[in-house]
Amino acid sequence: MRVKGAVALVTGGNRGIGRAFARALVDHGAAKVYVGVRDPASVPDADVVALRLDVTDEESVAAAAASAGDVSIVVNNAGIGGTSTGLLEGSFDGARQAMEVNFFGTWAVSRAFAPVLARNGGGALVNMLSAASWIGRPDYPGYAASKAAQWSLTDALRKALHRQGTLVVGVHAGFVDTDMSAWTDAPKIDAATVAEQTIDALLADRYEVLADARSRQAKAAVAQPISPPI
Repeated sequence: MRVKGAVALVTGGNRGIGRAFARALVDHGAAKVYVGVRDPASVPDADVVALRLDVTDEESVAAAAASAGDVSIVVNNAGIGGTSTGLLEGSFDGARQAMEVNFFGTWAVSRAFAPVLARNGGGALVNMLSAASWIGRPDYPGYAASKAAQWSLTDALRKALHRQGTLVVGVHAGFVDTDMSAWTDAPKIDAATVAEQTIDALLADRYEVLADARSRQAKAAVAQPISPPI
């Protein structure tokens, strides 16, 4: 997959990991980078194209796909934590919102842009996932469930879009040093490092990025027998 000269879209690209993706694409020679956000005025960089996009609004997604018909790389980065939902008590609202944004939002954007990618030679679809894709979390069950669903969706898209020549890449990381993980003192990987590893995967036509030790350990543990909680 070529990045230099490509046209890319990054959802939620105005801050955090999304902005790191956008900066990495620009730095690696992308001809144009759309940044899809609900409020275009929130995009701080002058060398990208702000594009109004709410991933939970099907009309907004369709309008973005019509406006950005030259895209050959789509990065589904927009996401939320949904951590207000407790496992055994409280409202389900946070968990439902996490599923709407992280899972259904990714699905909606992927569905809308799949024909755009096909018309432009196949290109690539990148989904920002998590080590939580493979770990049930009693402390933030809604977020973890949304990422597990998003990982399943990514695998389905990888299989379905292969025939049109689209490379589908799942990017997994533990805690990334952004506002979303400011609540924890756990070890964190830098957002720019995640973005650079993703660019490397695109250039090498790799389907998966395990950005840090936490994500590698989480995937490896899936194959191990289930053990009692510690």
